[in-house]
Amino acid sequence: MYFQLFFAIDRIKAMAPEHPEWKTTEPYASILKGDVNAALAGGEHAILELVMASHAGMTTEEFTAIVKDWLATATHPKTGMAFTDMTYQPMKELLAHLREHGYKTFIVSGGGIEFMRPWTEAVYGIPPEQVVGSSIKTSYAVREDGTPVLERLAELNFIDDKAGKPVGIHEHIGRRPTMAFGNSDGDFQMLEWTTAGDGPRFGMLVHHTDSVREWAYDRESHIGRLDRGLDEAEARGWVVADMARDWASVYGD
Repeated sequence: MYFQLFFAIDRIKAMAPEHPEWKTTEPYASILKGDVNAALAGGEHAILELVMASHAGMTTEEFTAIVKDWLATATHPKTGMAFTDMTYQPMKELLAHLREHGYKTFIVSGGGIEFMRPWTEAVYGIPPEQVVGSSIKTSYAVREDGTPVLERLAELNFIDDKAGKPVGIHEHIGRRPTMAFGNSDGDFQMLEWTTAGDGPRFGMLVHHTDSVREWAYDRESHIGRLDRGLDEAEARGWVVADMARDWASVYGD
């Protein structure tokens, strides 16, 4: 599962006492029973419903505090590691190498922009203003005590995936990247648009082939599917990094 989905599930469990109706309403009922597979049988609609319920109805500052508190204690059920420690060592080395040579680095992810911004600088060296992601709508309000706040609404604003990624890059960054790196067909259009630019360009896909140190998935995966990218990478001049073969370390040991 995407790490943000772990967060959404934990939030649903924490919020359940305030929502007794969830005991008999899907996908919440299955989450509360511990049956994640049943909850996610509803596909993207179920995931979106979980995210909306767990991410909205609060200010942006309140949400940031909730994310930070969760990351301080949450661990992955398989590895027992903190989620912020399960970041790829080769990726962090590459980011540092690029910055040492004058490049500005960005995260462009299908994950929630407000979920990522509180921790990307500490983990990846990428500040909040250089994070592009999916978002829900936000509105400005002034509370009764005169405090101005930004409130998170249960309405979808932007999906930063597939064809949305070049759009998100244009709207947030305003420049076509020189290099782009991805690991699924959700990154295809980002690599396509990046490498179609003038001058030297570079595109790379990470192929998740390591079932021992991480996970092995590609063409048939319901999450992180990599199919078209594998078929077209060579013809497009994109490098495919094989995790099992090419990475001496995954999480930095």
